[in-house]
Amino acid sequence: QVQLVESGGGLVQAGGSLRLSCAASGLTCSNYAMGWFRQASGKEREFVAGVSRSGSSTYYADSVKGRFTISRDNAKNTLYLQMNKLKPEDTAVYYCAADLTSWFSVSYDSNGYDYWGQGTQVTVSS
Repeated sequence: QVQLVESGGGLVQAGGSLRLSCAASGLTCSNYAMGWFRQASGKEREFVAGVSRSGSSTYYADSVKGRFTISRDNAKNTLYLQMNKLKPEDTAVYYCAADLTSWFSVSYDSNGYDYWGQGTQVTVSS
């Protein structure tokens, strides 16, 4: 049974940092493309960052480029999202997801992902 469990969310002031973790079980992160999405209240879920199956390529939404970094620790079977210079508009529930079909890139569409975590709340105060 595949499980993705996010942690690391919380309340932070604008300009601060958080690191989200996504611990995987029943699935080896290094074998699949992985992504982070977020969903703000009243809005659709949106792509934040992704890492290709090989780990050689990373992808970011324009809104987070230069501030967020996605990484993977294969030994711990864990995906991370380092978030710096946080803004109030980054407030959302953040989800990690596994894409079992993409080989050389990642899907920016949430429909392209097969497994999802339960989400972790990130709140950035101004």
